[in-house]
Amino acid sequence: MSRIRDITMVPLAQVMDPSQACGTARGLAHSRGAGLVLLATEDGVQGLGEAKGPAGVLRAYLDIVKPFFAGASVFAQRGVAQAVLARTDHRGRPDALVALLGGIDIAAHDAMGKLLGVPVADLIGGRRRERVPVYASGGYFTADDDQEAALAAQLEPLHGSAYPAFKIRLGRSPEEDLSRVRMARRLVGEGKLLVVDADGAYTADAALESMRRIAPFGVHWFGEPLAPQDWGGYSDLANRAPMPVAAGELLCSVGDFRRVVDGRLAAVLLPDLARCGGFETARAVDVLAAAEHLRLSPRCGGTGVGLAAAVQWAASLATPPLVEYDAGPNPLRDALLAEPLRLRGGMLDVPGGPGLGIDLAPDALARFGAE
Repeated sequence: MSRIRDITMVPLAQVMDPSQACGTARGLAHSRGAGLVLLATEDGVQGLGEAKGPAGVLRAYLDIVKPFFAGASVFAQRGVAQAVLARTDHRGRPDALVALLGGIDIAAHDAMGKLLGVPVADLIGGRRRERVPVYASGGYFTADDDQEAALAAQLEPLHGSAYPAFKIRLGRSPEEDLSRVRMARRLVGEGKLLVVDADGAYTADAALESMRRIAPFGVHWFGEPLAPQDWGGYSDLANRAPMPVAAGELLCSVGDFRRVVDGRLAAVLLPDLARCGGFETARAVDVLAAAEHLRLSPRCGGTGVGLAAAVQWAASLATPPLVEYDAGPNPLRDALLAEPLRLRGGMLDVPGGPGLGIDLAPDALARFGAE
């Protein structure tokens, strides 16, 4: 039995040049960041995980939960996490706590795979495929005065690429949404899937107006039209939307996903392993989705560690989902790892090494650590 010796969390950050600030209808970002979870076992094995949330909050929660994990079997981390949540249920379930437990869960699975000499996909259901399809995630809002030109500058280099699907951001107004979707469809072509994401910026009536305007352009799904827990709004859209609704990238509990599934509030579920609780939550969401014949598509916009986790999970699913892949430059995804995940023909190779199948670059912490 391999026991957990220590868990640390290293804040990671990559500051963008001011001219490269980009984001959603809710605002622009000037940096990327995540929490890198390092789990050490008494055998000298290190597991890697990713947690999303403010670094100071994640660290504060780590101080609270670390004593629960210290000395526990790395194979029993799920029970430890459940004990932590049971003790904090009366306080609610803070997003950062769930994200941290998810990062620990990912790191524990990485360590388990290394101890057993198998990829994580084999631990969570069996490796069903060697490559997984992705969609090119981009089409951000920027600081430019001419947003149409900025959108074109992001999409034109991808014209004729092997990506099977593309995502752009919407949410400022239904009128602008129509303009952006019309341009995107022209630039990516008729033969590609096009998904859109409003990042929770709309009310139900505004989202419905946007959907009706863009429906003629063959939108594959409309992601996050409403705030994450606007259950009534999602119920309204589910009965009236002229296209599939996708939701869940900000949900942080199996209970919330169950509410979406039971109410059939979305046709596509978007769990983010670095936010929702890691592999254990994602596997539960898979069971819920399969019971109601709903689609899955892991949301992934952080580091190479989170992407590797999403790819391992996707490789284990019965039906291969589209995995989100940032179409722009992302050093936290590529330069953080000794060998970035390989993208070929619009698909990512599933790492075949033990655990997540990745290692940190030698200078990763010195380059990106935000101590």
